[in-house]
Amino acid sequence: MAREWFIVHTYSGYENKVKANLERRIESMEMQDKIFRIDVPTEDDVEVKNGKKRLVKRKLYPGYVLVEMLMSDDSWYVVRNTPGVTGFIGSVNKPIPLTADEVAAILGRQSLSAEARMLLFDLAVGDTVKVREGSFIGQVGVIEEILPEQELVRVMLNMFGRPTPIEVPVGDVEKSLEG
Repeated sequence: MAREWFIVHTYSGYENKVKANLERRIESMEMQDKIFRIDVPTEDDVEVKNGKKRLVKRKLYPGYVLVEMLMSDDSWYVVRNTPGVTGFIGSVNKPIPLTADEVAAILGRQSLSAEARMLLFDLAVGDTVKVREGSFIGQVGVIEEILPEQELVRVMLNMFGRPTPIEVPVGDVEKSLEG
């Protein structure tokens, strides 16, 4: 019997509660050798609120949780009777496991690369930006370099009559029409 991933249907909005409840049940019922991982698939998204962009986590499949487990009567019972769970995807008596390709596609979609997250902010080298947060709030400069892994931009500001580079989190700058 091999580990397989199954999709569990939950009440909408209860995905994280189901994950927490199931993790507690696994421990209290000593099922760590049969139920291994619980995942609520999410992806990074940019939300604009009050004119400010910020990175937020969005559920890919609201109302569903992924569970990696060895299917047995015991493990099925523990998952099926977790508060908030309405059932497994598949027939009533036989949950259908995901294929390896389906698992890879779902789990791979969760992790946006640093470059992709930076693209969400729509900034490029040479853009004129205004600093919205931190010590340099209100200053206007030009992006000299984008550091995607650190989620920073290096901005050249004119301070004390000379160009000065600063590194700022990408979410703390916005495109500016000033020059």
